[in-house]
Amino acid sequence: MFQSIKSYIAGFWPGPVSPELKKSVESTIESSKILVYSKTYCPYCTATKDLLNKYGVDYKLIELNTTSDGGDVQRALHEISGQRTVPNIFINGKHIGGNSDLQALESRGQLKDLLAV
Repeated sequence: MFQSIKSYIAGFWPGPVSPELKKSVESTIESSKILVYSKTYCPYCTATKDLLNKYGVDYKLIELNTTSDGGDVQRALHEISGQRTVPNIFINGKHIGGNSDLQALESRGQLKDLLAV
């Protein structure tokens, strides 16, 4: 019985991502000053992009729903950051969190300095 439940669950959550993909995602994070993993239809992602655009900063944007390996990249991000959702935001190689975390930085007056604008 437990084997069938385990098999059922595995169908919804595949195993770990390849070490190569994880290393590639980590490299992208390290080489980008501001990096946002997003989905085009996500309202929280739109709010994040709007806030960054307000400051006129350049940022790398990866829309996971428009790339063929977006699901795998999102799983790699979960392994790296512990966050399953988008937007998944990194500044200077540091995981910031999601939109609510970015908005909180803005509310506390810390975002501008972090973005160095």
